[in-house]
Amino acid sequence: MLPETGNILKQDFKIRQMPSKTYRLNVMGVSDNTEGIEIKRISGMLDGLEAVKQTIFCILNTERFDCLIYSWNYGVELNGLFGKPLGVAKSKLKKRIREALTRDDRIVSVDAFSFTTEGRKLLVSFRVQTKFGTVDTQKEVEI
Repeated sequence: MLPETGNILKQDFKIRQMPSKTYRLNVMGVSDNTEGIEIKRISGMLDGLEAVKQTIFCILNTERFDCLIYSWNYGVELNGLFGKPLGVAKSKLKKRIREALTRDDRIVSVDAFSFTTEGRKLLVSFRVQTKFGTVDTQKEVEI
């Protein structure tokens, strides 16, 4: 009689989606009327599409491999684009943004890229398809 070891792989697994509820970051700052000081604070909670918008903002403003508190696959690599020819920078920027954002399981696709050049600055606008809806966003990069 042969042992039946293959049954271990046939177990019924349920894959659960992690909740998208997170803290609301007030990154623009709230001005204090008495002294005119900008206060950046955490205020409340976010869920759904608003939470994904905040995640997109955080990923695009975090340089990959720069902060030790984040895992190696969080953030976007933009520093390597400085000094590259415009055509190369556009191509690499499109690829790097798509790779950075699609690591999040709530983001389905990144498409509809358009580029605007102003001197040594490149403004890229694009559409992010998420499980909760569509987000149009942009990022400015110095090349």
